[in-house]
Amino acid sequence: MASRIVLNTISYHGHGAVENIVPELKSRGYKKAFVCTDPDLIKFGVAAKVTDLLDREGFPYEVYSNIKANPTIENVQSGVEAFRKADTDCIVAIGGGSAMDTAKAIGIIVNNPEFADVRSLEGVAPTKKHAVFTIAVPTTAGTAAEVTINYVITDVEKKRKFVCVDTNDIPEIAVVDPDMMASMPKGLTAATGMDALTHAIEGYITKGACTISDMFHLEAIRLISENLRAAVRNEPDGREGMALGQYIAGMGFSNVGLGIVHSMAHGLSALYDTPHGVACAIILPTGLEYNKGEAGKRYRAVGRAMGVEGIDAMSDAEAADATIAAVKKLSADVGIPADLKGILKEEDVAFLAESAYADACRPGNPRNTSVGEIAELYRSLM
Repeated sequence: MASRIVLNTISYHGHGAVENIVPELKSRGYKKAFVCTDPDLIKFGVAAKVTDLLDREGFPYEVYSNIKANPTIENVQSGVEAFRKADTDCIVAIGGGSAMDTAKAIGIIVNNPEFADVRSLEGVAPTKKHAVFTIAVPTTAGTAAEVTINYVITDVEKKRKFVCVDTNDIPEIAVVDPDMMASMPKGLTAATGMDALTHAIEGYITKGACTISDMFHLEAIRLISENLRAAVRNEPDGREGMALGQYIAGMGFSNVGLGIVHSMAHGLSALYDTPHGVACAIILPTGLEYNKGEAGKRYRAVGRAMGVEGIDAMSDAEAADATIAAVKKLSADVGIPADLKGILKEEDVAFLAESAYADACRPGNPRNTSVGEIAELYRSLM
């Protein structure tokens, strides 16, 4: 079977990468940007690192910031209306997954108005036109939404998140500048970093894994393992390593899928507003234990990339256990809780298990599962 790889047309990496935003817009003849960002990034002056460049070059723009941490259907709908009213012709998305996911959905609906019902985008939607031209500027090192063909929207009414997968939503340009991430607080750095590690590990063991995605994922695991602790300490080298590592992880998982760790985490974010990266980090060791029978032989390469000493001399079982232990240690070192105590309620387990089973990430899991087995995984974390 052929493997499909979808990536940005252009990406910029490194300190000062944001300086390329206005030249890229002007060279393509765009006239007014729709700046999609979240209120906190405006409040703390992070978005200004980009809007100041637009001001300096006299490039008109309209700011849209009606975006929640877990973006909702309403955030998307009001964004589409705002885009049209502002007479804008391109999008600059500044933020983490929330801003970029919202921007993706807005850009898709503007150019494919037949999908105005946001729920109609769930799964693999048959859109015909690429989204509005978008430059994505991440401010967190975790979601890699700037390079993926996925976005996640929260359905508040139904208390669930749904995943949209569409090659037409990928931003044409990604600008990955570690300076945009320097103001991330410690907790957010840790959570988004563990989300990136989960992307890389789940992407490496997913059913759809291929030679190209393996290359991306193993390098991402190495970079994240070597740099996350330093990034949490706000060391520049750690920030730069994480910026690159999370992007490379996105290059991989976007094209081959994930697994039940993500499908289980989505429900927790939708129901309890649990930070997505925290949920992933807590569930990841349990997911790895669950998948050992089908994917355990691949864990050795993961452990090697994480720097586990002596792993090549271990048996497959020993290597798998050592790898899971390394994941737990990294998570603990950056301050992630070890379980879902105080978060998960028994009366919600059945609903969450059903939601996780229906999630678009679940089919990629290396081990075939069931609603009942997922429910037991949740309970094991209580």
